Amino acid sequence: MKKQKGFSLIELLIVVAIILIIAAIAIPNLIKSKMAANEASAVGSLRTLTTAEIAYSTACPSIGFAATLAELNAGANCPSSKDEIDSQLATGTKSGYNFTDPNLGGTSNPATLFSINADPVSTSSGTRHFYVDQTGVIHYTLSGTAQSTDSALQ
Repeated sequence: MKKQKGFSLIELLIVVAIILIIAAIAIPNLIKSKMAANEASAVGSLRTLTTAEIAYSTACPSIGFAATLAELNAGANCPSSKDEIDSQLATGTKSGYNFTDPNLGGTSNPATLFSINADPVSTSSGTRHFYVDQTGVIHYTLSGTAQSTDSALQ
């Protein structure tokens, strides 16, 4: 009698089923890990932006804080503070988050206030919304746009 080599169809189906079960357990954890990494990146980017705004206003005290994120990279109005942030962050999107600068300072010269919001691009990129202003305190909320909790700053 000839002995067969290889695996039977049942054995292969069992292995595929085990792989699918392991994937079903691992994929949600992977997504949660990615969301946590995006949120940590957003907080790190807000710290970078706060430091860049302070460096910008120190380099050009007659201007104050930068009016836009792009200005922190280009330095068109203040050439001595060019490249305070990287070009990716200057676009306003990084690691699944959108960064917006509502510019609380308005058009006053020098600008004495700034604020930056970080909102997730989608629900799969993060669940928390972040906010920072000239105080350097990073606030967050789980729903809507984050903002300062200090009534004197609102």
